[in-house]
Amino acid sequence: MEIRQLAIYPVKGEPGRLLEEAQVEPEGFAGDRRKKQPVHLVGSDETPETTRANVFVDASPADVAALVGSRVRLGSATLLVTQQPSGCAGVYAEVADPGTVRVGDTVGPPSAPEAADTPEALERD
Repeated sequence: MEIRQLAIYPVKGEPGRLLEEAQVEPEGFAGDRRKKQPVHLVGSDETPETTRANVFVDASPADVAALVGSRVRLGSATLLVTQQPSGCAGVYAEVADPGTVRVGDTVGPPSAPEAADTPEALERD
């Protein structure tokens, strides 16, 4: 799964801005107005003209929906995919680790599990 477009929407009701690179902060994309969830990710059936998502990937809607409940890496940022929106396509995500994302970056699992998420740590809890 690869990022094909990035967008922010600084002003409600106005057209978005396409980006080649973006900083992902704890509250969402730098320069984006704050919304219900920090990040909105959609599949290949959507465009910036059809939805106000931040991340557009080359994957089917089913593949994007399957990310709910997982941590994913986009560039140097890590997101926790939390839910599907009730009134639009794609998934919402919270920012686990801020970082930089670029068009062409791969969306995949984090590079290494966090210590608290390892089976050994879970057995200790």
